[in-house]
Amino acid sequence: MWLFDLATGERTKLTEKTGDVPVAWSGASFTADGKGVITTTDGKGEFRELVTLDLASKQTSPLGPPVAVGRRQLRGQPRPQEAGLGGQRGRHRSAAAARPAERARAADQDPPAGRHDRRPQLPPRRQAAGLHPVVGALARDTYVLDVQSGVIERWTESEVGTLNPATFSEPELVTWKSFDGREIPGFYYKPPARFTGKRPVVVIVHGGPEGQSQTGFIGRNNYYLNELGVALLYPNVRGSTGYGKTYVRLDNGAQREDSVKDLGAALDWIASRPDLDAERVMIMGGSYGGYMTLAASVHFADRIRCAVDIVGISNFVTFLENTEAYRRDLRRAEYGDERDPELRKKLLEISPLTRAAEIKKPLFVIQGKNDPRVPASEAHQIVATLKQGGTPVWYLEGKDEGHGFQKKRNQDYQMYATILFMKKFLLDGMSE
Repeated sequence: MWLFDLATGERTKLTEKTGDVPVAWSGASFTADGKGVITTTDGKGEFRELVTLDLASKQTSPLGPPVAVGRRQLRGQPRPQEAGLGGQRGRHRSAAAARPAERARAADQDPPAGRHDRRPQLPPRRQAAGLHPVVGALARDTYVLDVQSGVIERWTESEVGTLNPATFSEPELVTWKSFDGREIPGFYYKPPARFTGKRPVVVIVHGGPEGQSQTGFIGRNNYYLNELGVALLYPNVRGSTGYGKTYVRLDNGAQREDSVKDLGAALDWIASRPDLDAERVMIMGGSYGGYMTLAASVHFADRIRCAVDIVGISNFVTFLENTEAYRRDLRRAEYGDERDPELRKKLLEISPLTRAAEIKKPLFVIQGKNDPRVPASEAHQIVATLKQGGTPVWYLEGKDEGHGFQKKRNQDYQMYATILFMKKFLLDGMSE
């Protein structure tokens, strides 16, 4: 983190790299007196915490107990010229949003006095921190939190077309034990009660891999729930953010397939549920989630019905060699350096393309032709290999798209094609 003087152009480094484990700093807002910066860091533990960084001593002081403070959710402090350095308009409070135990809370801060006030659990379907909800099944809305009374007032009503928000499924936080005894979390959405009997399941794996599935409005995916009667499971396998620095590093390098084993444990969890049909499971994911989809198609070919790979990695070596140069070293830090002979051997070993002959269940591959992150060649080679082996494979390429479809007409086509794929391979032979 750097301090930049607008008048002189002078830059001052405020933080230094220390130790072998990288330290993250995120967000920065001056204190009311201009002598410090309120920011978040994970330098002293597993999770980011809200701290004040003294500009003179470069030392940090915690603002309340450590919690998983949300990125880009630090609010409320003024610019220095509004805080005594150029005027007297300074405010003296800040707010941050956190996700302890997967549920949002609002934290109110009084920096000069060092006071920390953790607000009660927010009502269902709501979340405050500046204040926009990301928890529950509804679209984002704006709320105002009265920091004196703790009363939350809703200011906007999002438009959801002709849909009835009361029919949206509320997510349930679930966990299952993986191969090493570690608990893996995920969010489970149930279809409406009118769909009886054991329900098919779509397991939707997030990208990243340093990403996280969170509760919130799931948009088009409500169609799978409300119209097809398909349950949805969003796992946060090891390597996901939000569960501590140790958890996020558990899939790095040679440990890559441990996260795939977490998906296998999710299939065990599905089989243990009397309301779910373990014989009708589809895996779907994009980007790194696409790799996870392909890997699951290899390792669990006898346990899934079909899969949808969206801009996924099929071969780590060709991916690292062909992804745009500006991001290659960043990806090597996550997956390993393919130029190292031993790592190259390992990367090839765990690549789905190497074991494509073991993919026996129908696969739908979706790719943007102009993707700079995961080049279209990753899709072309897995599709060609599966066709040679006789595995049913559908391929959809957006010739005017990059890393995921962005144009609405293409998104619509992708959605309709996915529904057709599900009806043919996941729901075939079922009655509602």
